[in-house]
Amino acid sequence: MTTATRDRLIDEAMRLFGEQGYRATSVAQIEQAAGLTPGSGGLYHHFRSKELLLEAGIDRQLDRLRALRDIRQIFEGLTDLRSELTVVGRYTLQVIDEESQLLRIVSSELRDRPRRLADTLAHLVDESYAGMAGWVERRIPDVGRQRAENIAAVALNALFAHRTMPHSLGLQPLAIDDDRIIGEWVEMVAGRMERLLDEGGH
Repeated sequence: MTTATRDRLIDEAMRLFGEQGYRATSVAQIEQAAGLTPGSGGLYHHFRSKELLLEAGIDRQLDRLRALRDIRQIFEGLTDLRSELTVVGRYTLQVIDEESQLLRIVSSELRDRPRRLADTLAHLVDESYAGMAGWVERRIPDVGRQRAENIAAVALNALFAHRTMPHSLGLQPLAIDDDRIIGEWVEMVAGRMERLLDEGGH
């Protein structure tokens, strides 16, 4: 029961943080949403503070990301560029979906983020872009780090915009679905990389 209550507190806290912001969410609201008596202090039987509850939620999100990375390793070694890009593109959208709750919390706390939240966001973004740049370098050995980073930035920005714009602005331009986006994205990124391969990376 204790474990179930703890998990329920994390679930409801992360939901509320995403919907109305970390600062605007009270301990009593979290307790009520988790089925505890609001204002009873029941949350403090499991977490010493609201910030430690947030950190537990972040840790759980990171555990999910690690599991996703393990899944991605299964697809490494594909020899066809477009097949690899399709996997990379779909994996990226899946990660964004997994982290949508965390991204909503971040967007609601732009001015005054809790330190752990800011550090986690920076780590996730840096790791994603560096990982994509590294993949481009392995695919085009003579491309150079700067150009690989340029390709990674443009490619990932397109996917992030497609997935997060409905959440941040409430808009989905042209109502293009994932299959159409991934198909066109693969052709554009593959075309650029193939041209660089033909040119020896220059």
